[in-house]
Amino acid sequence: MCRNDPEIIFDTKGLMARMDLFLASQGMGFNAGIERRRRLHEAWALNALSDPELTAMGLARKDIPAFVFADLLG
Repeated sequence: MCRNDPEIIFDTKGLMARMDLFLASQGMGFNAGIERRRRLHEAWALNALSDPELTAMGLARKDIPAFVFADLLG
C-alpha cells in the first residue's frame, strides 16, 4: 500500500527569530518578553497558514511579527 501522507513541520525557531528581531528593532520601553508570550498563539496561528492564505490577507511570512504587534507598535 502506498501512502502519500503530508509531512507537517512546525518551524517555531524561524517564527521566534523573526519575532525577536522585530521586537529588538522597535527599541525598549515595554517588557517584550511578556508581550511576546501574550501574542504567541496568534503568531503561531498565522505562521501555520500557507503562503497563499497569508497573501490573501495581505501578509508575507516575514510580516507576521509586525502584524501581531501592530496595535502596540504601529
